[in-house]
Amino acid sequence: METPEHLRYTSEHEWAYLDGTSIKIGITDYAQDALGDVVYVDLPDLGKVFSAGDVFGEIESTKSVSELYVPVGGKVMEINNELEEHPELVNSDPYGRGWLCIFEATNLSDYDSLLDAAGYQAVISAEQ
Repeated sequence: METPEHLRYTSEHEWAYLDGTSIKIGITDYAQDALGDVVYVDLPDLGKVFSAGDVFGEIESTKSVSELYVPVGGKVMEINNELEEHPELVNSDPYGRGWLCIFEATNLSDYDSLLDAAGYQAVISAEQ
């Protein structure tokens, strides 16, 4: 499983990428593999505000439905509209075209508390 070093992670299998005060969010390679074929992604409305740890959407696969959790509190600035027509991008390119949302962070200390790649690998190892 791929775990890019430049990203931060949650124990619920979301990844976050910080660019200034913008946080791009997706699910990890491990998560998409565990889910199986993704058939639908429910994303939040633009402008909606969330705190770290809040549920911001759902992802549905042929196996199950899973909640998506906000890694860093903030306001939804952009959603990946391409997933409406092509939810399978979450499977084929989870760290690229399969991203979910971009948030404007309200508390950057949330980002600092996320797992680094090694910490996330330890979470995966404990689950296997």
